[in-house]
Amino acid sequence: MSSSIRKSVNSDALTRLAQAIAVAVSATLAGCSSHAPQTEATHTPNIAARAKQKPIWLTEKPSPQVPQDIWERMRQGFQLQEGLGVNPRIEQQRLWFASNPSFLENAGERGSLYIHYIVERLEERNMPLELALLPVIESAYNPMAYSRANAVGLWQFIPSTGRYFNLRQTRFYDGRRDITASTTAAMDYLTRLHDMFNGDWLLALAAYNAGEGTVSRAIERNEKLGLPTDYWNLPLPAETQAYVPKLLALSQVVLAPEAYGVNLNPIANEPYFQVVEINQRMDLSKVAAVANIDEDELFQLNPAFKQRTTIDGPQHLLVPTSKAQLLTASLQTMRPDELISPRSLKPVFEGADPSEVAQLKRAYRVKRGDNLGSIAKANKVEVKDLQRWNKLTGKNLKVGQTLVMQDTTKRTPSRNSGRVNTVIAANSKTKDKGDSAQQTQYKVKRGDTLYVVAKRFNVEVQHLKRWNPGAGKALKPGQMLTVYQPH
Repeated sequence: MSSSIRKSVNSDALTRLAQAIAVAVSATLAGCSSHAPQTEATHTPNIAARAKQKPIWLTEKPSPQVPQDIWERMRQGFQLQEGLGVNPRIEQQRLWFASNPSFLENAGERGSLYIHYIVERLEERNMPLELALLPVIESAYNPMAYSRANAVGLWQFIPSTGRYFNLRQTRFYDGRRDITASTTAAMDYLTRLHDMFNGDWLLALAAYNAGEGTVSRAIERNEKLGLPTDYWNLPLPAETQAYVPKLLALSQVVLAPEAYGVNLNPIANEPYFQVVEINQRMDLSKVAAVANIDEDELFQLNPAFKQRTTIDGPQHLLVPTSKAQLLTASLQTMRPDELISPRSLKPVFEGADPSEVAQLKRAYRVKRGDNLGSIAKANKVEVKDLQRWNKLTGKNLKVGQTLVMQDTTKRTPSRNSGRVNTVIAANSKTKDKGDSAQQTQYKVKRGDTLYVVAKRFNVEVQHLKRWNPGAGKALKPGQMLTVYQPH
């Protein structure tokens, strides 16, 4: 081999060797660099890369949105709808509610003061929120509801059951009408019945209507005959046969009101009232004036004080939440005599127990400028009654003369055979009045008050009073009220 050829071969070998060494060195340097300290610029991306390996946010569930409407909150807590299937008894009741949408609509308006409180108490006990609709069935959410069985209040307690659950009943105070006390009693009673019938809410509801003895005897009868002992197969009274289906049907209507032609006005999912402690006797009319609360509204929240005076009852009042702070501050600065009316006590709402509606008398001393008409209007009585009570043949009066007046407020017991009270619905006809308002004649139904009627027509109570100067605070069924509404 010539020297030139050898040089060429050696040159190629050297070149390949150099390339191999370069590759090896590069690999070695790369391996060493993995253990070498890194600069901040190269370290930062690795931190980010490691952070992405733990996406904590993927494991967190978003908090459920709190319903703004108490109806929606109620729907979320329904527990009695499973396994009902097609049931003719429920369908019959559901058809009635769909054919009478004003019943639930009006009951919802009256209940807007109380439903949030009841829903919260039910949730605290993990009870089905369908039970918040029970006062719709029992009383149409009228705390002054009264049945001929002498059951009263939102939850329709009869006297003996009320006393058993510590609802005191005197001439001045009836715990069965107390919003918070009667609600606690009703939930205690329902819980007791639920435990008594081995956790069966349908049997508990049936017993709430008919009594635990009636339901227990029906169960024993079916057991002896080898028949099923669930609610749907028991031989119960006709009213109780319809009672549970009525509540279940009503719950289904509330689940989808639009499907049944019912317009449920939203009710804010927030407390309507607040408890304000008191330490002295006071008249609700005075309290209302001090805290700028409508008197009828205050009485709707405290209906247990039958003579609108805080006698024999708890040492607290329920007041609209927005007015609680003002009332608390005012009570701290007022003298006791500023909160007591000088007028004699008298029953003030329809539904007083018949034994308590004695003809309470009060006297009026005639002043200069008085006449029968002005005296009758000021005392919410009729001129003809003043004449009859005082044996007056004419209208002439003498200054200093004493007139005797009687309280004529009575209530005729409901004609319903059971504890479900009369459906309250508007019966109105309209008549145009000018270009800006429409005149409506509203016929007062059992349980109506100026506050309830004003709320129904979305007008102010003071306006309703001005339109109907002779209406008085205690409305009478059949009485006609004039209401003006914008077109």
